[in-house]
Amino acid sequence: MAKSAPILGGSDGSAVDRLVGIDLARGLAVFGMYAAHVGPNPLEGGLVGNLMEITHGRSSALFAVLAGFSILLITGRKAPKSGVAGRQAIARVAIRGLVLLALGPILTYLDTRIQVILAYYGICFLLVLPLYRLSAQQLGLLAAATALVLPQVYFHHESIFAFESSYFDPVLEFMVGGKYPAITWVPFVIAGMAIARLDLSTQAMHWRLGLAGVALAVLGHGGSLLALRLLPGVPAALQESAFWWSDVGYPSSWRGTASWYLWVASPHSETTLSILGGTGCAMIVLAACLLAMDALPDLRKLVRPIIAVGSMPLTAYVLHIVAISYLLHIVGIDLYGGGSRLSMLFGFIVLVSTFAVLWLRVFQRGPMEALIGRIADLARHIP
Repeated sequence: MAKSAPILGGSDGSAVDRLVGIDLARGLAVFGMYAAHVGPNPLEGGLVGNLMEITHGRSSALFAVLAGFSILLITGRKAPKSGVAGRQAIARVAIRGLVLLALGPILTYLDTRIQVILAYYGICFLLVLPLYRLSAQQLGLLAAATALVLPQVYFHHESIFAFESSYFDPVLEFMVGGKYPAITWVPFVIAGMAIARLDLSTQAMHWRLGLAGVALAVLGHGGSLLALRLLPGVPAALQESAFWWSDVGYPSSWRGTASWYLWVASPHSETTLSILGGTGCAMIVLAACLLAMDALPDLRKLVRPIIAVGSMPLTAYVLHIVAISYLLHIVGIDLYGGGSRLSMLFGFIVLVSTFAVLWLRVFQRGPMEALIGRIADLARHIP
């Protein structure tokens, strides 16, 4: 069984088999991402449409939380590395962040109409790296504080970042632009770091993690539901909408145009309630995966393909972007033309799962994970 490896990178060899649930969560996040990108359109409605909508925004939030977890796998999960080992670990994370920052635009060039998230992750890696020595409590408090403050900074001070031309424009684009502005996605990563600092060796802690996730999800999405229904001044159309949990049909032109927008909790709305709800959902999935691997050892055989995919998330991400580009521009299949795409989704899942299982029979890490690991290994020269 493959050991848990940092998301979008290679293993530092410190993970233990009981954290195989982390790889399971990553695998589910990959499949959720596939559902959001090539699955049926949620606008079709019904059971399938609602299931697809659940994946929108929440799989990327789960990835971001797991990215924070992975940073501490490299820099020292139970105790921060220090001395030469600490400096080299910091460099490994920084190199990974820079590689992702470069890889993102390359995949964007393939013109898949998908907002590639890798560069935003890279920025987040660099932003949170100074926090790797903090305790679980300190990281948890900081995650809460940034979730509360940074969205307000993002919405109320957009003019500060609205430079028409500047040497720093590319950096500002990743910080406050696009679908994954780093300023509002950093709280997810810090939350993942806080979770990694916990002692996850007991089922009691897994239950606490899950219950805390339920509380956050209820606070975020439930709080949004109550606010949109009860607060004065909210447009009637919005009061009866599902934007307290869903972004289906949400007009992007609404963003920041009225104070009531800050009470929306739909994915990618970048509000405090959205971050709380997304983090809570990620914690629920993570806790469920850890509990399942502990309580049902035989289940590992059934979910082995998912775990295999979760051990090479960067490879799975790159493969699906390349495949979508190939289908769009070479084969000429219109992936976004409407209609049910369940067969396309299942095809992606089966092919990538088969590849991951067969690859791990020969190699320890996925191809992209091995490559980025070799590049990050340059940090061993740091004295």
